[in-house]
Amino acid sequence: MDGEAMGVGVRSDVLPGRSASADGAGWLVRPAVVEDIEVIAELRAEVMRPDLERLGRYDEHRVRQRFRDSFSKQHTSVIMVDGELAGCITLRPAEGRLWLEHFYLAPRLQGRGLGSAVLRAALDEADAQGVTVALNVLQGSDARRLYERHGFVLESEDPIDVFMIRPPANGVQTDR
Repeated sequence: MDGEAMGVGVRSDVLPGRSASADGAGWLVRPAVVEDIEVIAELRAEVMRPDLERLGRYDEHRVRQRFRDSFSKQHTSVIMVDGELAGCITLRPAEGRLWLEHFYLAPRLQGRGLGSAVLRAALDEADAQGVTVALNVLQGSDARRLYERHGFVLESEDPIDVFMIRPPANGVQTDR
């Protein structure tokens, strides 16, 4: 890799190659590869365990298998900090929107501004494309506050999930 990060969502899009989180740690994103699946599945299990246990839905196998079953190399980017895998983010086009999925950050790096920086870069790209971004977050998850700070609003909810959307910041939506 030449220091340029590949884009989140559609590979022809480009996010900033390097940036910094609030504590100054350098980060970049790179395209996901098949070899990342198991590392990300483990990260997903670690990150989601508290919320899934609180909801009575944690299952050792299922939490990993759901990621394996939905992994999209084409739409997933890996977040790297100091040369190590620190998280991932998926932006998958569907239903005229970009679906923000599998946005996980290692717990040791949470709360330092890195998640906000990565999310902001992804949303800037969606805004440039004029596309609404949608996501779902588990009921009671602390992640909901992050999404609300970045302009996501409630679309609907059920006993397990909260579905949120964020229209393009420029107000101009294109058809995808």
